[in-house]
Amino acid sequence: MAAGLLAFFIALFASVMLVVPVRALALRVGMVDLPGPRKVHLKPIPLLGGLAMYAAVVLAVLFAFTGPARAQIVGILIGATLVAGVGILDDRGLLHHQVKLFVGMPMAAAILMVSGIRAQVFSVILGGRSGDVLDVLLTVVWVVGITAAFSILDHMDGLCAGVAAMASVFFAVLAYLNGQTLVTTLAAAVLGAAAGFLRWNFKPAKIFMGDGGAMFLGYLMATLGLKLRLEQANHLSSWLAPLLILGVTIFDTTLVTISRSRRGLLPFATPGKDHAAHRLANLGFGHRGAVLLLYSLGAIGGGAAVLVSHLSTVSAAIVGVLALAIVLAGVAFLERAPYERQAPKPSAAS
Repeated sequence: MAAGLLAFFIALFASVMLVVPVRALALRVGMVDLPGPRKVHLKPIPLLGGLAMYAAVVLAVLFAFTGPARAQIVGILIGATLVAGVGILDDRGLLHHQVKLFVGMPMAAAILMVSGIRAQVFSVILGGRSGDVLDVLLTVVWVVGITAAFSILDHMDGLCAGVAAMASVFFAVLAYLNGQTLVTTLAAAVLGAAAGFLRWNFKPAKIFMGDGGAMFLGYLMATLGLKLRLEQANHLSSWLAPLLILGVTIFDTTLVTISRSRRGLLPFATPGKDHAAHRLANLGFGHRGAVLLLYSLGAIGGGAAVLVSHLSTVSAAIVGVLALAIVLAGVAFLERAPYERQAPKPSAAS
């Protein structure tokens, strides 16, 4: 617990303070997000905010971790550095957006597996080589999927950082309840970095995290999901909990994937104002209301994750089916909500 609190406060303080020089650097080098028909802001906003969060997390874990834990955290940070770097290059316009999806993210997943971090779903059910192979594939799909989901979630002031912060709270709580010091400390560091960044990013945002920051958060969320172990829970609850904690992000990605695919668009390559937050804002919640509602849904998902960790397999299955039904019903409802339609022209994801 002491290590987690230390990591949280170091990351919180570092994130709040580092945004100032990072913002100045972004303005100096011209890394700003310009207004446009597919953007919600009306004036240029500096990017590179993800650099402040990255530095805050690195500082926090280096001070908080000692001994054998440092070896595995180094592997995690190498992957985090890769995705953050790829995202920053994409923000700068020096990299095709498909490189991050088909090269950067899978490489980060491979780094995790080399560090000994991978899914343990099919290996428990099937055993043997076939189970291990399926878990390797699941690890790649999970890391790429969650990292990409956070990449496209960063489309409204305070949304991505706030959703990540909320998810981090519940990763930290469940990890602490199950005696996982490394996961608790890493989640606390991410919580501190994201909360500190919100000081500057909540509407009206003075800086954006950019794709580097969104991918960095997504990668760490995927890592926390893989590392979380509910020792006293059944197998179903163990893999259902991370899905519930990250339910808001998964829901938003499901919505835009189904919606854009139905309109003949590429889900991860066609930006637009058709995300859950955009549609909720158009329904009368407004910008802040939509963001706060999604925070609340994240808290409900996290609470459900804590609940299933104490349930039997049958009860956990009922919660899982109910959650799936809610997601599908939400997608069907928001598909009918007003949103700004975009032309089928592939571009950088947002």
